[in-house]
Amino acid sequence: MLGIERRRKIMDKLNEERKVYVSELAKLFGVTEETIRRDLEKLEGKDLLRRSYGGAVLNEHTNDDISFVKRSTILSENKQAIATRAARLVSDGDTIMVDASTTCLALIGELQRKKDITIITNSVRLVHDYLSGPFHLISTGGVVRSNSCALVGDVALTTLQRYNVDLALVSCKSLDRERGIMESNDAESTIKVCMASRAKRVVLLADRTKFGSTAFVHALDFDQVDTLVTDEPVSTNWRNFLEKKQIELID
Repeated sequence: MLGIERRRKIMDKLNEERKVYVSELAKLFGVTEETIRRDLEKLEGKDLLRRSYGGAVLNEHTNDDISFVKRSTILSENKQAIATRAARLVSDGDTIMVDASTTCLALIGELQRKKDITIITNSVRLVHDYLSGPFHLISTGGVVRSNSCALVGDVALTTLQRYNVDLALVSCKSLDRERGIMESNDAESTIKVCMASRAKRVVLLADRTKFGSTAFVHALDFDQVDTLVTDEPVSTNWRNFLEKKQIELID
């Protein structure tokens, strides 16, 4: 296994368990503890974790605004699984709005064989990556949030309000049965709310770590969501809750 792949798997494990141990990682990956320590040092240098005695921890708060680079390393395989499932919901000729999340960026990669797709997005990274792609791209414009590669503010909102689309595909930081769907900051939360209001169908993309957690800003109620796509089978409690809310579950 290459070092970069091992470090990606370390981040996946850390994001899920919040703490990892050098000795356990060395056994898991079949390498020396010194190799794992070097991996953790490199990841700490990218501000992806904080080393502690015997291992490392994920230092995260409800209002953490995690950088695009950091988010792109977390649960990448799980996001790809979500992207593959969500792509089946998009048909040739659809108009869609997508946010600036790394999960939505993975989704767009799965849509390249679709025909005549119009994408309206506030993602700087998506526009950059697919300038020469097969899509009709509309950028919202707006104020750039460099940390998340997202466009926000009045200009972005005004652009979104001009269009009516078939699908809005958005991600989130957290979802809780009582508190609803949450984000880490007001600016991007407002964008997601606007996208949802302009779509015939709202699709929420959320990996398993988002369930039952809390973030700083309330964004959407479950009543505003039509379909939820996730990476692994959800618990019976969540399944019953989503059924009661008449939300289609794809897990």
